[in-house]
Amino acid sequence: MEPRQIEQVRRFNRAVTQRVGALEESYLRRGRPLGEARLLFELGAEGADLRVLRQRLGLDSGYLSRLLRSLEAQGLVQVRAQADDRRVREARLTRKGRAERAAYDGLSDTLAQSMLAPLDPARRERLVAAMTEVERLLRAAAVTLHREAPDHPEARWCLDQYFAELATRIEAGFDPGRSNPAPDADLLPPAGVFVLARLDGRPAGCGALKRLGGTLGEIKRMWTAPDARGLGVARQVLHALEAAAREFGLGTLRLETNRTLLEAQALYRGEGYREVARFNDEPYAHHWFEKRL
Repeated sequence: MEPRQIEQVRRFNRAVTQRVGALEESYLRRGRPLGEARLLFELGAEGADLRVLRQRLGLDSGYLSRLLRSLEAQGLVQVRAQADDRRVREARLTRKGRAERAAYDGLSDTLAQSMLAPLDPARRERLVAAMTEVERLLRAAAVTLHREAPDHPEARWCLDQYFAELATRIEAGFDPGRSNPAPDADLLPPAGVFVLARLDGRPAGCGALKRLGGTLGEIKRMWTAPDARGLGVARQVLHALEAAAREFGLGTLRLETNRTLLEAQALYRGEGYREVARFNDEPYAHHWFEKRL
């Protein structure tokens, strides 16, 4: 990346933090800093598991504890252990906390209006469109990739969601038992690898590499969670699997896909995979691809 790009990001950060009031000791003049106000928003009506909350916001556990203690002292939040698992702690808004959150919502709307009001309609649309694009790109940059065992709970959740989606999208339905197998043992080094994508502390997609023998490998189980689509998650996972293939000394990757999965076909073609003749007996496949690394 270029120095001018880094400087522009820093300049943008300074402008935004000043304009939204992040530098103020009393955010939106409600008597507490932005960090505490943001927690009230994130807890919402349902509350939140503290582990999930920490992962979602990327907060140090000690800092999160201090914020919550302050909100508890103000009578806005209650922190309790879950009844069915005392190891899991969750935070919920009190009645006073819900009223305070509603007050912040109103003031936040007013702040947003103050940013838009000085602009003519055309420039308002430009600003909103630019914000939408910035948000999308920041979310894309926040995706993290991890090599996990395929029986990891989040990996298993992704696979279950993947199979369920195939069952609805493929014309004849989908039965994992009829599909070519990819047992867990084949997706663990040195036989293969399973990559899990996460966003805001939640699973966002997955993909797997299976060694076929010699310098040949196969891409399997490529899936992206619906709320993470459009962020390039599948492309990042594919690149991570290709990197793993190179580590394993593989020279060629193969994969197959169903004719209804148009997004997958576009991804593979865009990443240099060329369509080839059928090379296996996968009953749900209509297109077969290959790429030399």
